[in-house]
Amino acid sequence: MIDLIAAKPGPVDRFDRRLLAPMMIGAVLNPVNSSIIAVALVPIATALGAPASETAWLVSSLYLATSIGQPLVGRLVDMFGPRRLSIAGAILTGLAGVIGVFAPNIAVLVIARVILGFGTCAGYPAAMYLIRSEATRTGMRSPAGVLTALSVTTQTIAVIGPTLGGLLIQVGGWRATFAVNIPLAIASLVLSLLFLPKSTALDATRPARGRLDYLGVALFAGTLVSLLLFLMNIHLAQLWLLGLAAVFGAAFALWELRRPDPFIDVRVFAGNIPLLVTYARAVLAATVSYCYLYGFTQWLEGGRGLSPAAAGLILLPTFAVGIVVASLFGRKPEIRWKLIVGAAGQIVMAVLLLLVGAEAAIWFLVLIAIVTGIPQGLVSLAIQNTLYHQADPARMGATSGLLRTFMYLGAMLASAATGAFFHTTADTGGLHDLAWFMLGAGGLFLAITLVDRSLRRVDRLATGASGD
Repeated sequence: MIDLIAAKPGPVDRFDRRLLAPMMIGAVLNPVNSSIIAVALVPIATALGAPASETAWLVSSLYLATSIGQPLVGRLVDMFGPRRLSIAGAILTGLAGVIGVFAPNIAVLVIARVILGFGTCAGYPAAMYLIRSEATRTGMRSPAGVLTALSVTTQTIAVIGPTLGGLLIQVGGWRATFAVNIPLAIASLVLSLLFLPKSTALDATRPARGRLDYLGVALFAGTLVSLLLFLMNIHLAQLWLLGLAAVFGAAFALWELRRPDPFIDVRVFAGNIPLLVTYARAVLAATVSYCYLYGFTQWLEGGRGLSPAAAGLILLPTFAVGIVVASLFGRKPEIRWKLIVGAAGQIVMAVLLLLVGAEAAIWFLVLIAIVTGIPQGLVSLAIQNTLYHQADPARMGATSGLLRTFMYLGAMLASAATGAFFHTTADTGGLHDLAWFMLGAGGLFLAITLVDRSLRRVDRLATGASGD
């Protein structure tokens, strides 16, 4: 029955606008769930009597599931097309929402977050695959307008998560932050059934079905699990986990080099240094962004004494400015200057955090949120567009999924840094230490951008394109 409901091909000369709704709602499921939990951790801990060491798994479990799942599901999108994976993802997301609503303890909530992580993995790689497919079908080389819309709905939507979470908690308690996934999943399922095509212009580039590299997936997962466990408790006694991650990573690379159809083609990366630099840039940018999202939010509640709803509202200007900036500059094809300005914006934000005091005025906190909106609107957009021009079209799903993996690696680093600097409470001294860490990451981000000559080539590709 499912296969009988599918959209017909769109107009031959322009992007099929019917794809936008299922693409965007699928793509926002992951970032909104990544950020909405920020203001729910304290109410969950209070309600279930759980210490911070346990509630931290609500964040890390989704990061881990997403980091493994994004390139895996992206590879499945490359193999089977975006429609089937979008439908399966919507079903898993709805299931996770139901489990979260009725979860009796932290352990069950962590299970719900893991299912949620895998369920929300399909949206972004499916969207990037569809954009590349439509560009192939219509002859567009750089669909800047559609890429901008995707960036707005994925990256800046993450900032509204705490605001939405605070309002949901105010109205329906912390379980409402899980329940919101049920209507979102239903909407994603219906839109995918109605509008996503059964076949696309990239079908000819798909690898043979049934050849998924299971051992490669297992080794990749082992690398990330070991690394995450180390980052969650950085200590000399845990160095063996870092060594285990290195062993898994080396075994993964060697195995993938021997495979004729690998899970992640490391040979392509070895010959595509600019793409590896893009991934490194994504780690650094995400580290700063998530330090702000989680660290600053926790300080607003624990150090400044604001309610979850008030803390969410403080962050709202970041979302608004990000939307405006992305909308104004998204259609401009040049990429390099966006990365430079975005990196500079992250540095300015970190400096402002160093000036925050325990009784900081609300207007100053709002100013920080406004300044943060500039890199929020520019950086993710520029990184996404850079990858679009650097990736192999036949592996667009896996390559874009791996981009999200590196972004969540940055989120893991941010989570580890936040836990290390805040210790037992989110005090002002810990926020200042976190700001110095952010300043270092932002400075490195700016440095590798300034020396990256490959960005000029990407700019030439982008500016040579014709419309969207």
